[in-house]
Amino acid sequence: MTKQIEKILSEALVKAGFFSEAEINKVSSQAGDNLRSYLLKNNLILEEKILKALGAWLNIEVIDLKALTIDKKVIERVPVRFTWYYKFMPVKIEQKILTLAVFYPLEVRAQDEIRVHLGFEPKFVLAKEHEVVETIKKYYGLAADTIDRILTKEPIRKTASFSERDSQVEDIEGTLEDPSVTKLVNQIILEAYQKRATDIHIEPYRNKVRFRYRIDGVLIDANLPEEIKHFLQPVLSRIKIMANLSIVEKRLPQDGSAVVKTKDQTLDLRVSTIPTPNGESLVIRILPAQVILFSLERLGLGEENVKILRTLIQKPHGIILVTGPTGSGKTTTLYACLNEINSPVRKIITIEDPIEYELEGVTQIQVNRKVELDFATGLRSILRHDPDVIMVGEVRDLETAEIAIRTALTGHLVFSTLHTNDAASGVTRLVDMGIEPYLVASSVEAFVAQRLVRIICPHCKEEDLNSLDEVRSEIAQALNMADPKDVKIYRGKGCDRCNQTGFYGRTAIHEILVMNDVIRTAILEKPRADYVQKIACQYGMNTLRHSGWRKVLAGLTTPAEVMNVTTKDEYFKDEMVAATSPVMAGRSAGSLTTVSIVPASVPAVGSVPDLSDRLRVIPKETLSAKNEFDLRIHKRVDARLDLYYKILHGDPQQNPALAVVGMEHAAVTSNVSAGGLVLVTNHFIQMGTILEIGLRLNTSDPVIRCLGRVCRTEEQGNVNLFHIALYYLDMSSADRAKINQFVKEKLKEKGEA
Repeated sequence: MTKQIEKILSEALVKAGFFSEAEINKVSSQAGDNLRSYLLKNNLILEEKILKALGAWLNIEVIDLKALTIDKKVIERVPVRFTWYYKFMPVKIEQKILTLAVFYPLEVRAQDEIRVHLGFEPKFVLAKEHEVVETIKKYYGLAADTIDRILTKEPIRKTASFSERDSQVEDIEGTLEDPSVTKLVNQIILEAYQKRATDIHIEPYRNKVRFRYRIDGVLIDANLPEEIKHFLQPVLSRIKIMANLSIVEKRLPQDGSAVVKTKDQTLDLRVSTIPTPNGESLVIRILPAQVILFSLERLGLGEENVKILRTLIQKPHGIILVTGPTGSGKTTTLYACLNEINSPVRKIITIEDPIEYELEGVTQIQVNRKVELDFATGLRSILRHDPDVIMVGEVRDLETAEIAIRTALTGHLVFSTLHTNDAASGVTRLVDMGIEPYLVASSVEAFVAQRLVRIICPHCKEEDLNSLDEVRSEIAQALNMADPKDVKIYRGKGCDRCNQTGFYGRTAIHEILVMNDVIRTAILEKPRADYVQKIACQYGMNTLRHSGWRKVLAGLTTPAEVMNVTTKDEYFKDEMVAATSPVMAGRSAGSLTTVSIVPASVPAVGSVPDLSDRLRVIPKETLSAKNEFDLRIHKRVDARLDLYYKILHGDPQQNPALAVVGMEHAAVTSNVSAGGLVLVTNHFIQMGTILEIGLRLNTSDPVIRCLGRVCRTEEQGNVNLFHIALYYLDMSSADRAKINQFVKEKLKEKGEA
């Protein structure tokens, strides 16, 4: 960067008032030859302010490059080698004027070279650096510059040192200056990692080759130039060399692994090839070597399921099986469980294929079939090492299943995975393998079914006003909501952050089938999976789709995501229990509005609850609020606390006093608990209405804010005063604990603790 441009930037920043002349002189002396990079690297100023200052000083327009659509004819007129070398993006051509987006003014010499080589008079506009780079990739294709330089046989300007060539872990960002196949492969891997891809798919066809990334479980085409087809064999050979595979063997499948590093992460690559009529197809699985293990709360389990799973993993013996298809996050769930119970007093051994993440304090074994080390063989040897907890990567065959079950019966806690459609199918899967039903009933503590659904991108999230009424009705029925119109559904519009998909990240939905005496007795009769599921649902199990609908209602995902990975529920709870319950004796069907099971808590493992105590005849309008306020899980105290609320969703026709949705109102509480509260107001609020509330426990404490749903409204005489009962929807654990502590102290003061 020339001193002239450095001077221009200094003057622009001083003129804009971002620095004094003395400050900019001091910074310039420390920055050396690149003032802009120094300012941004040390967070001394935002890039937007630099662009604003330069634009005002040089009278150059600052644009949002992401919002522009660039004509293909412009791209064809400007070779990719110029765009990458000078770091500009051609925007438009008007007669002989070429508008170029740059993040820093080009020096006079560079402008002259553009005039000579391209034949246009350059006109500059300013844009952010990352926008310029990403737009070049978008319109020219990833690694287009590298492919162009290889095709033109441009000499390599930088060669690796001996220590770099000799290193076992390749730095895929350190060799990006080499116009070679090595650089091309590194760019593809680095781009995939930066886009959060878990897999890279290379698929050859007759006249082309297809590169795709799997992002959030969905395959997306990599933006590579068509010329990449000329480099298929060199690319495959390079990847094989990295994974220590034979480059001459093209007729048989091969599997290997490699380790590469970026600036912030070391990556484990699992490489697999298979032969096809048009060449070898190759898949690279990308696994971060340093992974932040999920806690159980972050897996998407929900508060109720977290409690159940925590109880299960603290058991001294038995098997916990996580079921689901390939890629549904089963191993991540198992790692989270192991991380939860990992301690210096426990010996934990795993046998996996492959070892996806390294766990500190856990002995991990990699399956190696070349030396006949499979799950069954490894499991036999593990028992000689006196483990407390064992994790088997997958129960694939009868031998492995038998050893795992007998291990659980002899005092060990065993975790494993199983490929089934739902939790109840785990029972029939083990029996079909050849395991005796009595062994399944005696050893298995729980089946945990799991699926992954994509999370709506928070940057482009909006309400979906075109969702089908049938979907809303199903969600309302599953979640016991009175009016399907109360179901709010959201979607992602699509933005640059989420690659126009509308989704960013994934979360899991679960169903946990906890074994009890009734289910164990049924297993001895070798029942169908749907029969086991009916029994489990009687005892409080929520299905995968039910779990998914909860996430839809919370605005985390879309109905399409849930329906893609789950089957429609049969609402058989009421039918089975109502037909046999003594509560129904002597009642005609027409005298009841709705019959539903409302479990106060999940039954303990091995217990047989009294079904008559679990069945209530509930009026339809009360059922719409799920009766959560009346479950009395948390202790309640009468207390008069200041509170404000505003309507987020309601019907103005039903609530005349609240015709202006969103207006803030003051109120006081009648009583309060960590599960909900009763507020006193002179406004009638319809049941099912969503409120945003702010509650202050003490004058010195900050306001606790959360959402609540109205579940009961009671008029107090003829004084136009209403008691509104609501339960919290999204309160944090810390705030809930704070309220719980407040209630305990108040009860203690009253002598009621």
